[in-house]
Amino acid sequence: MTTIAYSPVNIQTSARSVPSIPNWFGEITLLAHHLQQQGVLAAIEEQVRFARRRFGRYEVIDFVAVLFGYAVSGERTLEAFYECLQPWADPFMALFGRDRLPARATLSRFLAALDQAAVESLRTLFLKDLLARPLVKEEQPGGLFDRQGNHYLVFDVDGTREAARQRALPETEDRPAPQRRLRPLCAPGYTGRKRGEVVRSRTTILQAHTHQFLGTFGNPGNGEYRAELRRAVTAIQSAPRDLSPLRRARSAAPRRAIWHRSRHSRPGRTAVCDAWERLSDLKTRRDPGSSETAP
Repeated sequence: MTTIAYSPVNIQTSARSVPSIPNWFGEITLLAHHLQQQGVLAAIEEQVRFARRRFGRYEVIDFVAVLFGYAVSGERTLEAFYECLQPWADPFMALFGRDRLPARATLSRFLAALDQAAVESLRTLFLKDLLARPLVKEEQPGGLFDRQGNHYLVFDVDGTREAARQRALPETEDRPAPQRRLRPLCAPGYTGRKRGEVVRSRTTILQAHTHQFLGTFGNPGNGEYRAELRRAVTAIQSAPRDLSPLRRARSAAPRRAIWHRSRHSRPGRTAVCDAWERLSDLKTRRDPGSSETAP
């Protein structure tokens, strides 16, 4: 056994607590750099407008940066995310070209006051950015081919739900009327096998070949499936004109769509329905002179 009497390495310890960098900080750094290089951050600052009284010094990009970090971090609650981010607040906001982190209360007030027009502006901007850059350089024939060689593009419009439990609140004359925080977000509806009194539904649009999400819409209760279907059709019709793997299908019009309706408005209703009638009605209203019939 050999003993080294002298070593050039000196180890120093201190009782002072020094926070460590979160393990997700590198991922958000790459994401912010990519968004900046592609001009997405500048587009949010220039194109998305949301004005309200007492807005302070914050812009929409400040809150979008916080939501990006919260999604990447994987923290269960916003409180836990802020506790982990607080020692690194200034470097985090500097990644997005900002100098101040909004407080949790400020973020809550912003989300409560956010109108649908600003949400649609952000949705349109992100969808345009998604369709502008293909996943692969070469054009690939995705979708389905039948025996006659016809090419079909597959889009999945599916709904998911999340149930919420609500504890019983006392209602007496000496107490004020109870106010539930989930009232504007959830409503009574079909819970399926999930335990809860109120539910919130979310509809997603997925391109089956590229696994790209073209849109997502959330509504309380069973949702507004007719309005969501119209919005899904609009997003699907815009996809073949922009997605690189679908260039050859630019002139092809959608002929038939099968919509998997996973949220029931009442028990026992058929879960799979043909949406051709709704698509035909929508096209007839847009083009009254069209004489096209269903196949």
